[in-house]
Amino acid sequence: MNEADVRRTAPGAVRPPRPMRADARRNYERLLAAATQSFSENGANASLDDIAKRAEVGPGTLYRHFPTRQDLLEAVMEQWMESVLTEAQPLRDSPDPAEALAVWLRRLVAHVAVFRGLAAALLPTGSPKESPGKVLQSTAADLLARAQAGGRIRADVTATEVLMLIGGITWACDSGKQVDPDRLVDLVMDGLRTHP
Repeated sequence: MNEADVRRTAPGAVRPPRPMRADARRNYERLLAAATQSFSENGANASLDDIAKRAEVGPGTLYRHFPTRQDLLEAVMEQWMESVLTEAQPLRDSPDPAEALAVWLRRLVAHVAVFRGLAAALLPTGSPKESPGKVLQSTAADLLARAQAGGRIRADVTATEVLMLIGGITWACDSGKQVDPDRLVDLVMDGLRTHP
């Protein structure tokens, strides 16, 4: 759910959905795109004025859509979660669930490289929205269970362990060293697969 669906009026309170005019919708989407780019380059404390400039709108327009930095971070993370879920959906019907898991893990590493640091910025807020960690955990658990049911992935592996391994890969990618994330995912998958 985004700002078009629910707007805050007070802590813990919401007002009913209100449709956006076409120009307001365009500004909202431009602000989200600019925020995604700016947060990926500068982290969660990126300048809001810079985001407004990138979106080619005034600061007032930004604050009308996103009254606080936290509102903007949550909207960006919600868009990210939707991307993660959208990319996982067709993989759930793959005839090769182990390869589907590998494909999703590669995409996840690429996503995290763009959105690094943003999930951590949301953790202390106590937001009632579903957290990125929960979305990742449930998606990983679903894809992993399908691969395990097919006998291609070790039964003793948990989704939490898989995500911890992927966390190590994203850390390595963010360390500034020359790494090939796809090769690292392949190595992880080799360790997860069952072998005759």
